[in-house]
Amino acid sequence: MAIHTRLTERLNIEHPILNAPMGGAAGGRLAAAVTAAGGLGLIGGGSSDAQWLTHEFAEAGNARVGCGFITWALATRPAVLDVALAHAPVAVMLSFGDPRPFAPAIKAAGRLLICQVQDMRHADAALDVGADIIVAQGTEAGGHGARRATLTLVPEIADLLAQRSPDTLLVAAGGIADGRGLAAALMLGADGVLVGSRMWASPEALVHRNLQDAALANDGDATLRQSAGDIARGAAWPAEFTGRVLRNSFTDRWAGKEDALRAVAEELRPAYLQSVADADADRIAVYVGEAIGLMDALVPAGDSIRAMAAQAEELLMSRAARAER
Repeated sequence: MAIHTRLTERLNIEHPILNAPMGGAAGGRLAAAVTAAGGLGLIGGGSSDAQWLTHEFAEAGNARVGCGFITWALATRPAVLDVALAHAPVAVMLSFGDPRPFAPAIKAAGRLLICQVQDMRHADAALDVGADIIVAQGTEAGGHGARRATLTLVPEIADLLAQRSPDTLLVAAGGIADGRGLAAALMLGADGVLVGSRMWASPEALVHRNLQDAALANDGDATLRQSAGDIARGAAWPAEFTGRVLRNSFTDRWAGKEDALRAVAEELRPAYLQSVADADADRIAVYVGEAIGLMDALVPAGDSIRAMAAQAEELLMSRAARAER
């Protein structure tokens, strides 16, 4: 007996699981694998490179997939949204910025609009533009995010939706890597989950094995939030969003010393970018979440999706049976 929710019905999928559209990591191969396993795969539009996006949609083949964008980056190359919509994605996700400039085109194209939010102000803005699905992202998540924790943010937004927009679906994100997280998210009022780090640590992800091995050798204590990685590579992220990364020599030197890094960033950037190209896991910001403490091996995305769904189903059924005694 599979877990059926409003999300599985709306998206016509078997399991209420989406992969996070991680920029530079969630390509067409990963998205297709998630869809093939019964979830919905999302390609990460990231910095809005039209050529890269076109290639990754081709890599997904005929799979039903969606895509996601870093909204402030999309604002610098808005035409890339048209490139994405030309591929008829199931849904388009907007994260980390004002969705208003892009929501009308997504809705007009007949695509589902997903807005990822990190606080209640963001949730209100998503509802204002008619989001079909809201992703409540807690600070446990890898990569960029804000300060609210998944455990409280999800039910608070669930209450908001119940009062203001009952037909809008809710997806939980941040620290979810197995069936326990899926089951917990459903109990908090979500209709499904968005999974990042577990999909990042898969062979289908566009992530160098050096980085994956470094993360899998650690636990959740070995991550922190910082902005040093953005400064080092010259990424203009809004100040409200920091990035969760793996602790290493780079963070030991610069996390918490961002002002000092800004003063020398241009001088250091060539060496930093070379370390990125070399996948040197000790000298760059490795964007990954606290969920690394729940993983110890590289696992195919499809296997993770199926195992997550099966574990959540077993937990929900067994706990329900115990409650009836």
